[in-house]
Amino acid sequence: MSINHKDGRVREPVVRDPEGMMDLIRQYRLIPFFANSVPGYSIEEHVPPEFWFTEENLGPWDWKIDCIQSGDIAYGKFLFGGKAAFATVDVYRELVNWRRSLDKYRPSAQQQKILSFMEENGSVSVAEVRKLMGMKKSAADSLLCKLQMQTRIIIGDISRVYRGEDLKYSGWQRSSFCAPEALFEEMDFPFPGYKPRSLKSSLSPGESLEFLKDTIRKACGDLLDKMLMKLLG
Repeated sequence: MSINHKDGRVREPVVRDPEGMMDLIRQYRLIPFFANSVPGYSIEEHVPPEFWFTEENLGPWDWKIDCIQSGDIAYGKFLFGGKAAFATVDVYRELVNWRRSLDKYRPSAQQQKILSFMEENGSVSVAEVRKLMGMKKSAADSLLCKLQMQTRIIIGDISRVYRGEDLKYSGWQRSSFCAPEALFEEMDFPFPGYKPRSLKSSLSPGESLEFLKDTIRKACGDLLDKMLMKLLG
C-alpha cells in the first residue's frame, strides 16, 4: 500500500515496529490513529497492511502500548469529535489549554461524578464507570470519550488480556484512564526514564488554538480553517 501525501508524492509506508511508530508521532506531533478525511494523515496509512492483525503481528494496535508507556506521548480519543489520536506532550498541553477554556467542554454533573471517582481512586476503567453509573458499556464508553475530548482524562495505561487455556493474547486489551496531570506531571510510581512534563501553557487559549493549527499545517499542508476546526473538534 502506498501513501498519497499532501505534496502529491507517493511514498511507501515507513512504520514497521514500535520505535518507528513513536518516531512518526514525534515527527507529526499530533496525528490520528486511523485514516480520515485528510489523506496520509494517520498512523494507519504509514503502516504496511501485513503488519495489521496477522498471526505473527498485531502491529500498531499493540505498539500503541509502547507509545503510551514511553512517558512522552499522549493517546486517547481527542480528535475529529472523539477519534483516537496521538500527540507529543508539548502539543497536548496546548490542546488542554484551549479545550478547557470553552464552555462546550465543561464536564456535566454526570461526568463530574466520574472525575470525582477518578480523583479519589487515581484512575477509572470502563467497568468501574458502568458500575458507578449503572449503565451499559456503550454508554460508559460514550461518557469516557466525551471526557477525553474535554481533555479531563486520558488513557494512562493499557494492559494485554490473555485468554483461553493457553492464555493466548489476540489483541484484547483493557484500558485505564487518569487525569493528564497525573500521567505527565505527578506519576506516583514512575517507570525508568520517566521525566515529569508540565501541562501548564504559557499561551492564551486563542494562541494555543493557533499553535495547534500551525502544527497540523506543518504536517499536512495548508488545510482550510473549516477542516482544521473539524479535526480539532
